[in-house]
Amino acid sequence: MDAKGKVLKYGDNVDTDVIIPARYLNSFDAKELATHAMVDIDPTFVERLEPGDIMVAGKNFGCGSSREHAPLVLKTAGVSCLIAESFARIFYRNAINIGFPILECEEAAKDIAEGDAVEVDFQTGVIYNRTKGAEYQAQPFPEFLQKMIAAGGLVGYVNSKK
Repeated sequence: MDAKGKVLKYGDNVDTDVIIPARYLNSFDAKELATHAMVDIDPTFVERLEPGDIMVAGKNFGCGSSREHAPLVLKTAGVSCLIAESFARIFYRNAINIGFPILECEEAAKDIAEGDAVEVDFQTGVIYNRTKGAEYQAQPFPEFLQKMIAAGGLVGYVNSKK
């Protein structure tokens, strides 16, 4: 499995201003920024999150500004994968650029509950809900995106090609 953890679940239209509020963007330290992840929507997020946990959300996750810090703080905080019904396009691109795996799967996003134990296979796109004994099929990442994620993002991928 490429990602395995318990689920922290959120609804529709979680915007980048909620993922990392602008008032904290006076730091360039990703670890410092990660301590404020999701604080306005869930003040206990960072306390409850364990490295490897998985976020699940509804429609249009990452909408709002094109803040590239949003996927970075989630990845740095320890989220191993984000599953949603859909993503804002700029959030999707920013996530892939930093090697943060995100999957669109409407069925999984609706069925998986807070606290469920979930595993994700990025190669096949299969999402396993171990709590409910259910499987969902997301679109797997193409091979080059799997390599980009494994390299830690676009910069690492390009550097590995030199």
